[in-house]
Order: sequence, then C-alpha cells, then structure tokens
Amino acid sequence: MEARHLRYALALAEHEHFGRAAGALGIAQPPLSKQIADLEREVGARLFDRTRQGVFPTAAGDAFLARARRALDEVAAAVVEAGRAARGETGRLRLGFIASALLEPLPTVLGRFGRERPDVRLELHEMATSRSTAALVAGELDVAITLGRPRGAGAERLVSVPVGHDHLIAVVSTAHPYAGQPSVSVDQLRQQPLIVAPGEDEPVVGAGLRALLGEDSPALGGATVARDIHTIIGLAASGVGVGLGPSRMLAAPRPGAWFCEVTPRTPLPDLVLSFTARDRSPALSAFLDIIRKNCPDVGAALDHRLGAHCEQRGQDLADS
Repeated sequence: MEARHLRYALALAEHEHFGRAAGALGIAQPPLSKQIADLEREVGARLFDRTRQGVFPTAAGDAFLARARRALDEVAAAVVEAGRAARGETGRLRLGFIASALLEPLPTVLGRFGRERPDVRLELHEMATSRSTAALVAGELDVAITLGRPRGAGAERLVSVPVGHDHLIAVVSTAHPYAGQPSVSVDQLRQQPLIVAPGEDEPVVGAGLRALLGEDSPALGGATVARDIHTIIGLAASGVGVGLGPSRMLAAPRPGAWFCEVTPRTPLPDLVLSFTARDRSPALSAFLDIIRKNCPDVGAALDHRLGAHCEQRGQDLADS
C-alpha cells in the first residue's frame, strides 16, 4: 500500500464518482478503478459501494478513510519537518565555551541565533578549553569557543578560526592610586598584590605572566587566584589588589572599578571557534551563517579554512 492509494480513496470519497475523481487526480478512470479494487483486496474489505447514484464509502471505508486522512497529514508534516531540519530551522546545537566568551562575542551571536532559529535546541556548556576540545573530538559537542587553538589528540581534525583578539589589561578600585591613569607599567604591577584567573582559560599564574613579571616575581607568588574574570573585577573593585585579565573585561564595567592598559602591550591567546571538520549538520551550518553575518571578518577566515580543508580532503582521497 502506497500513499497514492490513500489519495485515490480520499478523492473518490470526495467526488463520489470514478470519472470526476479521476479527473481531479489527473489520471484515467480505468486505472483508478483498478487501484481502488486492488486496495480493497489488500485491506480485505469493500471500501466503496458502487450505486447508480454514485460511489459512497461503506462502514469499513469510513473507518479506513479516517485513518488515511491522518496518515497523509502525517506524511505532509514529515515533509515539512524534514525540510526545516535540512535548513537548520530545527534540531540541536551543542556549544561549549569558556566563561569570558559571554562578554564577547557570544551575547550578540546567541541572541541573533535564537531570533532566527527559535526552534533549534541550544545546549550550552561552560567548560575549560581542554575539556571542550576533548568533547569536540569525541562528538559530544558540535562547536566550541576556546582560549587559543585546541591542542591534543584529534585537534588536527578540527576546523578552527579566531573570533576574538585580546591583550592584557588591569583593573583596580576607583580608590586605588592607579585609578584615573590610562595605563600602568609592568614595573608598577610588580609592586602590587595581584588578582589573576586560574588554570588554562584566562591569563594565569603560568608561563605567560611569569615571562611578563619575572620567573620569581613576589607579586605572582602572593597573587589571589579568582574563579573567573567577573570575580577578578569584583575583587579589584573591592580594593583587594590589581586584577589582570583580557581586554574583553572592558565589556563588563561595574561601579567602583577602573580599567587601564598594561604597558608594554601584551597580546593574549585568541578566542577560537572550532568544530569537527566532518560535521556539517544543518544546525551547525546555520550557526556558522550567524557568525558570518555578525562578524564579517571572521566569516571570511572561516570560508578560507573550510575551503582549505575541502582541498586537503580531496587530495587525501586522491592519494588513497
């Protein structure tokens, strides 16, 4: 039994005449009569009474037609849903991100994605760079925003593009002697109690700051380690010390805090958008389209990376 058999039966019930139903369906009457007869044999019951006044559903026909209408409605709905899914209008997108990406660029990107793709289910996971890289490689995430390019096993299979550039800045209380200054020097920082973020996802008590301030810097040895950049800003505004963090902290001003540049200017690792090269799900493609619209320079770099990956994949297939 095929969907056309259901349509034929419904058309016959509507027009109550083989000729008129055949005309509405755009087929000849004999094939229609044969298809209805074949359908009745398959169902095992007479679906229509043929009378001089017309062709009318039997009790079995009424029961069959009610289900047939629902079945065809479901088929039509399935076609619509398949099209929406293929266009990235439904589905699921799993995004891993470091906390500071919520300052820039995620707010505008997520807001626009939510407005343009309201029926895509967003699963958002705040996680460290190493964890999100492993999750991407394992297929547990669709896309991630990390500090620096992903490293480790499987990272070479990811497509990565910078989505934000940062440099080191300082934040102090408005009551601090440095408040009102446009910048502070590295020498000045060496004399202050510092507040830094932990671990791998922000400027840290690690190689970067040790190289900047000195391997045995007392300021680093006694630094307060904050959970994230929001805590850095809060502690600095409370007068605990001088907070150090990425320039995207400027997107999170708060009363009592003063931001100033650090001289010499010290670049920090980029924010990087990554996804698995083989994953071109419609929901991910829709998200990448939002990135292109919202960040044209990022979109150009993304298209370049995707093009390079496709060329490399084609070469690998040719060599195999």
